[in-house]
Amino acid sequence: MLSSKFLLFSLALLIITLSSILKFASASLEEANSLLKWKESLQIPNNSLVSSWLPKNSSTSVSCTSWLGVICNADGSIHTLNLLTSSGINGTLHQFPFSMLHNLTHFELGVNNFFGPIPPEIRLLSKLVYLDFSENRFSGVIPPEIGMLATLETLYLNGNNLSGSIPQEIGQLTFLYELALYNNSLEGELSPSLGNLKNLAYLYLDNNKLSGQIPQEFGQLVNLVEVYITQNSLHGPIPPSIGNLRKLTILYLFKNHLNGSIPQEIGSMVSLERLSLFSNNLSGSIPSSLGELASLKLLHLYQNQLSGSIPVEIGNLKSLTKLAVSGNNLSGPIPSSLENLSSLQYLSIRDNKLSGNIPQGLGSLDLVELEMDTNQLSGHLPKDLCHRGNLIYLSLRGNQLTGPIPRGLRNCRSLIRAFFDDNQFTGDISKSFGVYPSLVYLDLSHNKFHGQLSENWSKCKNLTALRIGYNNISGSIPPEFGNSTQLGKLDLTSNHIVGEIPKEIGKMKSMLYLSLADNQLSGIIPNELGSLHDLIALDLSTNRLNGMIPRNIGDWTHMYYLNLSNNKLSEKIPSEIGKVSQLTTLDLSHNLLKEEIPSEVQSLQNLVKLDLSHNRLSGSIPDAFEKFLSGIDINFSYNELTGPVPPYAIFANASLHVFQGNPGLCGNVTGLKLCSSQNIMKKKDPFHHKLVLVIVLPIFGAFLLGLLMCGLIAYRRQKKILPHEQPSDEEGDDFFSISSFDGRVVYDEVLKATNGFDDAYCIGIGGYGIVYKAELQPNNVVAVKKLHSSTGKVDRKGFLNEVRALTNIRHRNIVKLYGYCSHARHSFLIYEYLEKGSVGSILSSDILAKELDWLKRIKIVKGVANALAYMHHDCSPPIIHRDISIANILLDSDYEAHISDFGTSKLLKLDSSNWTTIAGTYGYISPELAYTMVATEKCDVYSFGVVALEVMMGKHPGELITSLPTLAVDYLLLATVGDRRIPPPSSVVEKQVKLVLSLSRACLNSNPHARPTMRQVSNLLMED
Repeated sequence: MLSSKFLLFSLALLIITLSSILKFASASLEEANSLLKWKESLQIPNNSLVSSWLPKNSSTSVSCTSWLGVICNADGSIHTLNLLTSSGINGTLHQFPFSMLHNLTHFELGVNNFFGPIPPEIRLLSKLVYLDFSENRFSGVIPPEIGMLATLETLYLNGNNLSGSIPQEIGQLTFLYELALYNNSLEGELSPSLGNLKNLAYLYLDNNKLSGQIPQEFGQLVNLVEVYITQNSLHGPIPPSIGNLRKLTILYLFKNHLNGSIPQEIGSMVSLERLSLFSNNLSGSIPSSLGELASLKLLHLYQNQLSGSIPVEIGNLKSLTKLAVSGNNLSGPIPSSLENLSSLQYLSIRDNKLSGNIPQGLGSLDLVELEMDTNQLSGHLPKDLCHRGNLIYLSLRGNQLTGPIPRGLRNCRSLIRAFFDDNQFTGDISKSFGVYPSLVYLDLSHNKFHGQLSENWSKCKNLTALRIGYNNISGSIPPEFGNSTQLGKLDLTSNHIVGEIPKEIGKMKSMLYLSLADNQLSGIIPNELGSLHDLIALDLSTNRLNGMIPRNIGDWTHMYYLNLSNNKLSEKIPSEIGKVSQLTTLDLSHNLLKEEIPSEVQSLQNLVKLDLSHNRLSGSIPDAFEKFLSGIDINFSYNELTGPVPPYAIFANASLHVFQGNPGLCGNVTGLKLCSSQNIMKKKDPFHHKLVLVIVLPIFGAFLLGLLMCGLIAYRRQKKILPHEQPSDEEGDDFFSISSFDGRVVYDEVLKATNGFDDAYCIGIGGYGIVYKAELQPNNVVAVKKLHSSTGKVDRKGFLNEVRALTNIRHRNIVKLYGYCSHARHSFLIYEYLEKGSVGSILSSDILAKELDWLKRIKIVKGVANALAYMHHDCSPPIIHRDISIANILLDSDYEAHISDFGTSKLLKLDSSNWTTIAGTYGYISPELAYTMVATEKCDVYSFGVVALEVMMGKHPGELITSLPTLAVDYLLLATVGDRRIPPPSSVVEKQVKLVLSLSRACLNSNPHARPTMRQVSNLLMED
C-alpha cells in the first residue's frame, strides 16, 4: 500500500518537474527565438557580440545561455541584454520583442548605429532598472511611455538625434538615480515635474536646445551629486533654492543665457568641487559666500558681465586648482588673499579692468598657467613667479607693468609660451632671459628693454617665434641666430640695431616671417636670404641698406608681403620680381632705383598694393599693367617716368597723387598735362566740330541700331529657353541661365540693385571676381559675383560645362548657385547670400571669434569635410576645388559651413593628368602642386588640413605646418595650439577637438599618397 502511494507521489512529482522543465524550455526558447528574429533585421559586423547568437541543434536546450551579451535568470528568461560598444550594429527597434522579454532588467545598446524612433512599446519592459541607448542615431521624441517604467533607476539617451521636450512623465520615475540626455536636439523648458525625482543623483542634459528658466523645484533634488546642463539656451536667474543641494559636487551651467546675479545661497553647497558658469550673461558682483566652499577645486566665471572686485574670501579656497574670471568688468586690485591658494595651478583674470600691483605672494604658488593680460595692472612682477618650475603658459600682455624680469623667470625652464608685450618692462635683455629648452613662443614687443641681443636665443631649440620689436635694443644681430633653424618668425622691428644683416640668417630654413624694419642696418641685402624658400613676409624697410635688390629674389615664390622701402637701394628692379607671383604687397618706395619698370611685373596678378614712389625710375609706364584690375593701391609718384598714362583699368579712377612728381607724364588725369594728341582734340575749330559730328553721329546711330537688334535677338532666344534649360553654346555672345527666373530681367535687376556694381554694395574681393550684395526682391537677398573683365573673352563651352556641373550640386555645405549671366558687358554668378560671412573674417576679429565656440568650430570642420567628400566621391565626374581656404568658407545664421568660390575648380577627369596652372591661396596650396602642376583631390585634402588646424588655432598655423613631421604626436594639444580667445572645452568636446587636430596632421602629410581621402575624414568625424 505504501509502495503504491509512494509510486503515485513520485509519478506526480515527475509530472510536475517535467512540466516545469518544459515550461522553462518553452519560455527560454520563445525569448531566444524572438531575439534571433530581431537579429535578422540588423546589419551586424563580423566581430559583433551578436554574431554568437546561433540556434542550438537540440530543441530542448536553453539557447541564450551561451550567447555573448545575454544573461538569463534561473528560469531561463533573459534579464540582461548588453550590446554596449558592439562594433557598430546598424538597425532599428521596430522588430524588437518588447512583449516577450517580461523579465528584462538591464537593456544596453550604447555606442552603436541604431536609428529611427524609440517605440512606445518600451513600456512593456516593466521590470527595467537600467536603460542605455546612448551614442546612437535614434531620432524623434522621447516617448512619454518611458515614464511608465516604475522601477527605472538609470536612463542614458545621450548622444542621439532626439528632439522635442523632456516629457513630464519622466518626473514620475521616483526611483531614477541617473538621467543622461545630453548631445541631442531637445528643446522646450525644464519641467517642474523633474522636482519629483527625489532619488536623482546624476543629471546630464548638456548640448541640447533647452530654453526657459531653471525651475525653483530644482532645489528639491536634494540627492543630486552631478549636474551638467551646459550649452543650451536657458535664461533667467539661477534660483536661490539651488543652495539646498548639499550633496552636489559638480554644477556645470556654462554656455547658456542665464542672467541676474549669482545667488549668495550658492555658498551653502558645502560638497561642491566644481562650479562652472562661464559664457552666460550673469551680472552683479561675485558673491563672497563662495569662500565657504572649502572643497571647491574649479571655479569658472569667465565671459559674463560680472562687476565689482574679486572678493577676498576667494582666498579661503585652499583646494582650488583652477580659477578663471576673465572677460568680465571686474575692477580694483588683485586681492592679496589669493596668495593663500596653495593648490592653485591655473589663474586667468585677463580682459577686465583690474589695477594696482600684482601681489608678490602669487610667486610662491605652484602655477602652471597664468593669464593676466589686458588689465591696468602695474608694479613689478613677483620674484619667484616660476616657484617650482612648473609654469608653462604666462600671459601678461596689455598692462602697465614695470621693472625688470625677475630672476625666477630667467631660469624657468618649463615655459612653453610667454607674452610680456605691451607693458613697460625694463632691463638689459641679454641678462633678463636665459635658455629655455621648452619655449615655443615668446613676445617681448612694445616694452623698454635695452642692451644687445644674446646668442642664448639660438640655444632655445624649440623656439618657433621670437618677437622683440618696439624696444630699445642696440648692437648687431649675432651670427649665431642662424643656428635657430627651427625659428619661423623673427620680429626685431623698431629698435636701434646696427651693422649688417648676417648672411647666417640664410640657414634659418623654417623662416616664414622676418621683420628687421625701422632699425639702422647697413650694407647689402645678403644673397643668402634667397635660401629662405618658405618666406611669406619680409620687411627690411626704414634702414640704411644699399646695393641692388638681389636677383635671387625670384626664389621667394611663396612671398605675399615684401617691403624694402626707405633704404638706399640702387640699380634696376630685377626682372626676377615676376617670379614672386603670390605678392599682395610690394613696397620699394623711397630708394634710389633707376631704369625702367620691368615688364615682368605683369605676373604679379595678386597685388593689392604696389608702391614704387620716390625713386629714379624712367621710361614709360609699361604695357604690363594692362591686365591688372582696378582697385589696386598703386603709387608711381616722384620718379622720372615719361609718356602718356595708358587707359588701362588699373588707372581708371587714379588721382594725381599716383603720378605727381613725374614731369614727363601726361594724360587724362586731373592735375596732369594733356598729351599732344589730346590737345589737338580740344581745339575749338567749328569745322573740326562739324567733322566730329559727321563722323560720330552715323557711328552712334549704327551703334543704337545694333544695340536694338541685339536686344531683339536676345529676347527671341530667351523665349525659346525654358526656365531651367541651358542655352546652346552656338547661340551667340550673350547667354543667360537663371534658375526659375527670366535671365534678361534678372540681369537688369542685378544692375539696378547694385547701382551698376557700385562699391557701396561690395562685400568681398577675390582673385576671380568682386562679390556684391543685391536685394532683387523684398526679402530676397543674393550674392552676386561679378567676374573680372580682364580675364578676356570667356571660353563659353568650358564655362557652360563647368557651371552645369556646379548647378547640379545640391549639398547643405556648398553654397547654392542660383544661376549665371555671361554678357559682353558684365558676366556674373548669382549665389545664395550667407549672413555670417567668411570664417576668415570672423577669426580675424577678436570679438567675433569669441562667438565661435569649440562646438561651432567642430561643426565648421565637419561641414567642410562633408562637402569635399561629396565633391570628390559623389559627383560624376569628381570635382576638385583647388582653393579651399577660410576666406572661401561662408557661414549661415546657424554657423553651418558652406564652401564657396568655385572660380578655380576643375572637373577631375580620371583618365587625364589634370595638368594645370597653380591656382589657390598661398598658405593652403599643397607642396606637390607647386612642382608637379598636377591637381588631384589630394590637393584639396591638404588645404582642408590647413583649414581645420586654422579653425582650431584661430589663426593660420604658419610655420607649424612645416614643423609637423618633427613634432611629437601629442604636441597638437589645446594647451599649445588652441585658440585662447575662447574658454577651454569640456572633456567630451575636447575629445572631438583632439580628433580634428589628429586628422589635420594626417591631411598635411607631405606625401599626397599618405593623406586620407575626404570620405575617410568625413566618416571619422561623423563617428566621433
